Amino acid sequence: MSASGNESGMAEESIFSHLIELRTRLIRAVLAILLVLLCLLPWARDIYALLALPLISALPEGYAGSMVSTDVVGGFVVPLKVAAMAAFLIALPYVLYQVWAFVAPGLYRHEKRFALPVLVASVLLFFIGMAFAYYLVFPAVFRFMVAIMPEGVTWMTDIDKYLSFVLTIFFAFGIAFEVPVVVILLVKAGVVDIARLKEARPYAIVGSFVIAAVVTPPDVISQIMLAVPMCLLYEVGIISARWLVKPSAAQEEPLMSEAELNAALDAAEKGKKKG
Repeated sequence: MSASGNESGMAEESIFSHLIELRTRLIRAVLAILLVLLCLLPWARDIYALLALPLISALPEGYAGSMVSTDVVGGFVVPLKVAAMAAFLIALPYVLYQVWAFVAPGLYRHEKRFALPVLVASVLLFFIGMAFAYYLVFPAVFRFMVAIMPEGVTWMTDIDKYLSFVLTIFFAFGIAFEVPVVVILLVKAGVVDIARLKEARPYAIVGSFVIAAVVTPPDVISQIMLAVPMCLLYEVGIISARWLVKPSAAQEEPLMSEAELNAALDAAEKGKKKG
């Protein structure tokens, strides 16, 4: 067999082994989520009650508003969905470990030292964003909704729609709190530098309010409570990028000023004339 044939066979074997490892990692991650879900199923209704607590607590005493289920199986399916979401979040560290175990062998040592803290920070920031939404945003938004409710109107929301609303807000705030990680990755990849990020600060502020207006409910409170943290986290990203990402040699070398460039060109022209 020729050398090219041996190399082709080794490449196919390597790809096949990577696919087998990927399948194994995926199976482990799915089994971990299912195992946690099985443990949470007996408390699915309690977990949903905990999720609905910000809305229930915002209702004034004696208020006739309540939550309803307009679907025949909604009372069973919605708590099951909530338990599945909680199971995924609980098993997320193990799932990410499986992803890391699959990717890490192909990284250089300096890439591992950079990627692992970024991965951990991403997960922590996502959880912090969800906690911020649950403990601060939900109570403020629901109290605002109760305050502007017209007289004689009973506020009754479907539990499935409430779950969709909560998941949307969780996802929006979780992603929004990833701004520092995005900034660091952009600087690390050389897409932008610290100076350009500072210059783009006004655009980042406007963009934060535009994004907040799109992904949040049509109330000023939730929009401000999403836009302001995004602006602050943008600054955190700039500070972190300056501390974590070392500038390249090309960035460290000062650029030649226009006067120095003209002087160098004049000297080159004089040298040619003398020659």
